[in-house]
Amino acid sequence: VDVIITMGYPTTLAARATGIPTVVVDGVGDPIGIGLIESLARPGGSVTGIAEFTPDLSTLRLSLLKELVPQLRRVALLWNQDDPAMTLRYRASSEAAERLGVTVQALGLREPNDFEAAFASMRQETPDAILMVNDGLTVLNSKRVFDFALQHRVPAIYERKFLVRDGGLMAYAPDLPELFERAAALVDRVLKGARPSELPFEQPTRYTFAINLKTAKALGLTIPPTLLARADEVIE
Repeated sequence: VDVIITMGYPTTLAARATGIPTVVVDGVGDPIGIGLIESLARPGGSVTGIAEFTPDLSTLRLSLLKELVPQLRRVALLWNQDDPAMTLRYRASSEAAERLGVTVQALGLREPNDFEAAFASMRQETPDAILMVNDGLTVLNSKRVFDFALQHRVPAIYERKFLVRDGGLMAYAPDLPELFERAAALVDRVLKGARPSELPFEQPTRYTFAINLKTAKALGLTIPPTLLARADEVIE
């Protein structure tokens, strides 16, 4: 194997342990914060790729929720607390919520059975909205989150556009096709002899905001025209 392409922190960590040149496409959050690399400009090891997350994204996602739900006071944050990259993303989201004057209902998960406990907590203290941090655990159980949100009429925002196509309400996310295109360009450079340690981590340049109007209608929500006008994709 000449190069490994990964998504997610656990797989990237395993790939790094092999010493084989690795290009990460998505899912490591803050690669410096989790100790994966030394710096964005000079990663310093066998891993390079795309750093797709900044704290500003958390603030923007919560701002979009607040524009939809002006009375937003409590937001439930769902994340995989066994994944250090997702825990950092949760912390960034929590700090962003505090800056916006929003109380955080922290609902850490470790396995599929934990979703029922999270739903029970939200039934006891119903949040005004949900923000789901994206990783393998949450994506594989996303339909359960969609169903809970619809049943209890809680608006939610997600970190990947395909979740909106699957039934989620809103998402603000990096453009995945761009991430893969740029990762492919990095792989090409590695195969031509470049060392990952000297290939700067890149960041997305394109982001998409998606809204599912069918889900909004089922939740009894009217999307403000100003919010609708900002959407790159509207699913009807």
